[in-house]
Amino acid sequence: MSRDFYIFNNGRLKRKDNTIYFIDCLENKRALPIQQINSIHLFGEIDLNSKLINYLSQYGIMLNFYNYYGHYSGTYYPRKKNVSGFTLVNQAAHYNDYEKRLCIAKSFVDSAVHHILKNMRRHKEGIEDLIERIQIERNNIEKAQRIDELMGIEGRIRKSYYKSFSKILKSDFNIQKREKRPPTDPVNAMISFGNSLMYMTVLSEIYKTQLDPTISFLHEPSVKRFSLSLDISEIFKPLVVDTVIFYLVNNRIITFDDFNIDEGICYLNEKGRKKFISEYERKLDTTIKHRKLKRKVSYRTFIKLECYKLIKHFIGDEEYKPLKAWW
Repeated sequence: MSRDFYIFNNGRLKRKDNTIYFIDCLENKRALPIQQINSIHLFGEIDLNSKLINYLSQYGIMLNFYNYYGHYSGTYYPRKKNVSGFTLVNQAAHYNDYEKRLCIAKSFVDSAVHHILKNMRRHKEGIEDLIERIQIERNNIEKAQRIDELMGIEGRIRKSYYKSFSKILKSDFNIQKREKRPPTDPVNAMISFGNSLMYMTVLSEIYKTQLDPTISFLHEPSVKRFSLSLDISEIFKPLVVDTVIFYLVNNRIITFDDFNIDEGICYLNEKGRKKFISEYERKLDTTIKHRKLKRKVSYRTFIKLECYKLIKHFIGDEEYKPLKAWW
């Protein structure tokens, strides 16, 4: 089974024969089995060449780059092999039909809110008023007539949701408000880091399907971003990223020592990133008995299944119903 590889040290990636090697600054060599690589995440300063890129492209392996603060910078995205003009045309048609686009966008938001409320109800002591506020806002999702109106509802829901973090989280971790650019406290730093990982995980699963990652429905398609990945990520951020944060903080696995502050920017240091990624990958590999398939399915597979459900919706096989965790 393929998996993601994370490289934190500076060094170089090279191909020798049919093997990929990472060689660090001390000339320590680590082999990366090409058949087991899903994506490679580069947090250090890495040298590589076209010979390596061409080899990775043969296997459809993405290279994801992160900057000094651990923020996502960009992706080397190999030429897609699993393409379908029929699916692409129908995906675009659903975007161009505003009613169809709005319907899909509402599905993404409602699924996200379902998982937000699920998280809050597990830790409901002291946040009952925030839960009620979100439930009232959720009733407005179906009434929304425009995408910007829907985004406003989603924004107000998340504002109330993040207020609950101070009650859910222990060990003096709290958040006053959501700050993205840049995060200035540990909780915001973890949310931003986790959301970047989820964005890349979703993009990796989209790449394996016939979907076009640039044609989205909730987020406006624009140049230089894979906005469909942002759409689908909305479903899985509270289900995966936020539960990872709650687990790490409340079990005292992650502490304030796992963060650095540099010129007002708070970010996970290397030790903190390794802790976060370890739990994030464990969560993605966790399996749940699927009601319809009658077999165990990992969280990562649920993301892929969401992509396939969208394809079926676009080509008219089956109406799209977003994931709403029952476990």
